[in-house]
Formats: sequence, structure tokens, C-alpha cells
Amino acid sequence: QVQLVESGGGLVQAGGSLRLSCVASSSIDSIPFMGWYRQATGNERELVAGLIGGGLTNYADSVKGRFTISRDNAKNTVYLQMNSLKPEDTAVYYCKAQRRSNVYWGQGTQVTVSS
Repeated sequence: QVQLVESGGGLVQAGGSLRLSCVASSSIDSIPFMGWYRQATGNERELVAGLIGGGLTNYADSVKGRFTISRDNAKNTVYLQMNSLKPEDTAVYYCKAQRRSNVYWGQGTQVTVSS
């Protein structure tokens, strides 16, 4: 069982930046996939950025060039650096970890971008 706790959300003006953190309750060395998802009101949860094993990343087209996902295994933490934020980035952001068929989610952190 892995518990995930997100932090770093908040209210920011368009064009601003935030860095989200996701701290795992145990080592993430053996977790092949860590990712950030978001869910805006009335929308389905969608993948924002994923980080696979040895460093392969993938991003939603809407955030490419603006968001960066990274991990610090020593701190059991995954980050999402968000730059040039837009009002359409407003959502609850969730951290996900997956190891084989086991999927773990955090509780989410709210990001609100004002125009």
C-alpha cells in the first residue's frame, strides 16, 4: 500500500507558476509509473504528465512546453513544475502511482488560475 500526499496548489494569476509536490509513504524506487492528472469541474480526469521508470516522460498536448514532471527518489517525491499558467489549467490535480495492477491516488490539490 502506498499513500500519496499532494501539496503546492493554490491561487495564481495567469502567466504565473506553481510547483506541485507528491510525497509517497514508501520508496518510489520500485514504482514504474508516477503521474499527475487533473480534473476540472464537469470534466473527466485526464493525464497531465507521466514519468516512466528510467526517465521517459509524456505530457498532454495542452501543457507541453509549460509543465515539467520530475522525481526525487531519495525524497520519495514527484514534482510538477507548472509555468505560464492559464485559466484553463484550473482543476484539482491528483498524483498517481502504479506498480503492476496496483494503482494509488492522492487526495488532490486545487489549482486555480485567475485571468
